[in-house]
Amino acid sequence: MNKSPILKSLAAWIPAALLLFCCAVPASAQEERKLTMREAVALALQNSRDLALARVQYTVAMNEAGVDRSAFRPNLYTGSGIAYTNGFPSIAGGPPAVFQLNYNQAMFDPVLKAQQQAAEDHAKSMKLEIDRTRDDVIVRTAVAYLELAEVRHSLDLLRKEEVSSEKILGVTRERVEANQELAIEVTRSELTAARVQERIIKLEGRDETLTQQIRNLTGVADTEAIEVDTAAPSFASDLQEAELSNLAIQSDRGIQEAENDRLARQQILRGARLSYWPTVGFVGQYSVLSKFNNYSEFYQHFQRNNVAVGVQITIPLFAAKTRANVALAKSELQLSELTLGDKRQEVRQDVLQKQRDVRELQATYEVARLDLKLAQETVQVTQAKFDEGRATLRDIEQDRLDENDKWVAFLDADFARQRSQLTLLRATGQLAKVFQ
Repeated sequence: MNKSPILKSLAAWIPAALLLFCCAVPASAQEERKLTMREAVALALQNSRDLALARVQYTVAMNEAGVDRSAFRPNLYTGSGIAYTNGFPSIAGGPPAVFQLNYNQAMFDPVLKAQQQAAEDHAKSMKLEIDRTRDDVIVRTAVAYLELAEVRHSLDLLRKEEVSSEKILGVTRERVEANQELAIEVTRSELTAARVQERIIKLEGRDETLTQQIRNLTGVADTEAIEVDTAAPSFASDLQEAELSNLAIQSDRGIQEAENDRLARQQILRGARLSYWPTVGFVGQYSVLSKFNNYSEFYQHFQRNNVAVGVQITIPLFAAKTRANVALAKSELQLSELTLGDKRQEVRQDVLQKQRDVRELQATYEVARLDLKLAQETVQVTQAKFDEGRATLRDIEQDRLDENDKWVAFLDADFARQRSQLTLLRATGQLAKVFQ
C-alpha cells in the first residue's frame, strides 16, 4: 500500500522537528539572570547561613543573661509529697508537707549581679559578631562579583587576542613558505597562540568557580545563568588620614569586644569586693503539714496550715575565697585593659597600612590606564599606516595583541584597587552605608 504525499511529507519532517526540539530544550532550560552588585549583596545577606548562625548565637547569649537575671525576679515553686518518719518529723531540714509553696527573690547579691552584668556584656559582643559576619558576607560577595566581571571582560579580550594570534600565525606561515621569514618565527607565533589559549582555559575555570561561589552566596538556582554588570563601581573615600584612623578605632569590632570585656571585668571586680557585705533575699513559704508524722509527740500544739514570710540575710564572717576572687578579678581587669590598649594600637597601624595599600594600588591603576591608552593610540597609528600601505596585517595584529594584554593588565589593576578600597571601607565601618 503506497503512502499519500502528505504522509510522506510528515514522515520526513517529524525527525527534523524532534531534533530541533531536543536542541532547543537545553537552551531554554537555563534562563539568564542579570544581577547588579547591590542585588547580589542583598541576596547574600538574606540567604547567609553564617549570618543566621550569628543571630542564633546572639539569642543564646541574651537568654544566658536572662537566666542570671532571673535570680533577682520572683521565683515561685510548689509541690506535694508524702513521707513516713520514725522519730523527729523532718525531711531535708523541714517538716513533711502534703502541700508546699516556696517563694524566693534575691534583693542584694553582688556576686550574682556581677555575673548577670558580665553575661549582658558578653551578649553585646555577640551582637558585634552579627555585624562582623554581615560585613564579611558583603565583602566576600562584592569581591566575588567584581572578580567575575573582571574575568569575563578578560575572556572577551583574550578571545579577540586568540583571533589576532591565529591571523599572525597564518601570515607568518605564508611568509616562511615564501622564504621571507625564518621557520623559527612560526614556532614563536605558535607559542604566542598557545599562551593565549592557556590563559583562556584558566580564566574559564575561574569563571566557573566564581559563578558557583556567587550561586552559593546568593541562592541563585543552577538553572539561571548569571550575568554581571561590567561597569566599574567606585569605592573611593575622600576622608583624611586622621579621620579614617578615628573611624577605624570607633567602629572596629575587636576594640568594641575588648571594651565590653573590660567592662565585664570591672563588674566582676566590683561584685567580688562587695561580696564582703551581707547578701539579702526575700523568702516566703506556705505549707500544709500531715497529721500522721507524730507531731504531737514533739510539739504541744499542731497547726496544719503554716505561713512564713521574711527576709533572709547572710553575713560573711570569714571568707577566704572572697579575697582570692578579688585578687583574680584585679589581675583579669589589668589584663583586659592591656589587651584593649594593644588592640587600639594594632587597629591604628592596620588602617594606616590599608591606606598605603590603596594609594599604591591607585598608582598602579593609573600606570595601567596610561599604558592601555598608549597601546590604543599605537593601534590607531598602525591602522592609519596600514590604510596607507605602510604597515602589514601582521604589524596591526601584533599591536592589537599588545593592546589586549594591556587591557587585561588594566582590569587586574582595577580589581586589586577596588578590593583594597572595600577592605578600607570595612575597616572604617563605612561598608554597610555603601550597600544600603
